[in-house]
Amino acid sequence: MNLTDQLGALESSFDELILAAASIPASPESSTASVADSFADAAVEPATTAAEPVVEEKLPVAEEKPTLNVSRPEKNVVAMTIGGVSVALSPEGLSELIEELSNARASMDVEQPPGGLPPGWRFVATKNPVMATQRYTNGDHLLVLRHTGHGWVPFSFSPDMVIEMYAMLTKR
Repeated sequence: MNLTDQLGALESSFDELILAAASIPASPESSTASVADSFADAAVEPATTAAEPVVEEKLPVAEEKPTLNVSRPEKNVVAMTIGGVSVALSPEGLSELIEELSNARASMDVEQPPGGLPPGWRFVATKNPVMATQRYTNGDHLLVLRHTGHGWVPFSFSPDMVIEMYAMLTKR
């Protein structure tokens, strides 16, 4: 399965997860097994951990809106539950989800807050990342850095910004 097919499968599974969270019919006979138990069973088959949902139903609460819960049942598994529907993601599936969410976030009208870093913001910095560059015919430069959590992160700079960045990096 190529990357496009994998992204399509992940997107489809994510859409199904969101739809299911909005309309899960729960019954009094619903299972109350823990999410961790569901993921332990789902993690046995590596091919299914990337995007296939593991369903756990809960009793409905009047006008309760679905919430997102994220957990780490194992070192190489991230579990996401929305409205009782759970998905266990492998490192590859998580990378695909991060990329899809990043692309979606970049296209939204409401931009990230401007200014400096927000107080209390948590991040993981990658020391000495692998990088690649490319120059365009209009003089712009593409800089792609490999972050340990986000993967390949591309930035495009105008010639003036390249000079400004060089000055910032060499300033003593």
